[in-house]
Amino acid sequence: MLNIGDTLPLFTAQTDEEKEVQLGGNATLGKSLVIYFYPKDDTPGCTKEACAFRDSFADFEALGATVYGVSGDSPASHRKFREKHRLPYRLLTDPDKQIRKLFGVPTNLLGLIPGRVTYVINTSGKISHIFNSQGQAEKHITEALSALNNR
Repeated sequence: MLNIGDTLPLFTAQTDEEKEVQLGGNATLGKSLVIYFYPKDDTPGCTKEACAFRDSFADFEALGATVYGVSGDSPASHRKFREKHRLPYRLLTDPDKQIRKLFGVPTNLLGLIPGRVTYVINTSGKISHIFNSQGQAEKHITEALSALNNR
């Protein structure tokens, strides 16, 4: 389980465009990242969260942060979700839940629903903020922006 102050471990994930992206380690030093885990594409809470990140995307860019959303959905599902809601950031697929396990993202509702957790990673590659809330999907955006503004 990753905690505040931990170094983001090196991992590789497939994007909605079926390209591999490597995050953590030296791959992202000098960059701020916001990595948010969500349960499922195109569900009510996840859509609100994704669209709120979209609507605040310019604010994240102004703060020099790259946003990634992560769920177990396929690249094809992610592409459809991104296109439908015009999401300007990449979605990463985690079909075997290995990235979720690496971060220690919990499940909710008796282990049936994947958790909703946002991690803010600073330019030194350290986790500077974690927000875990299944029910407050849109608060993940304000939490992440606040953490980036207070670094």
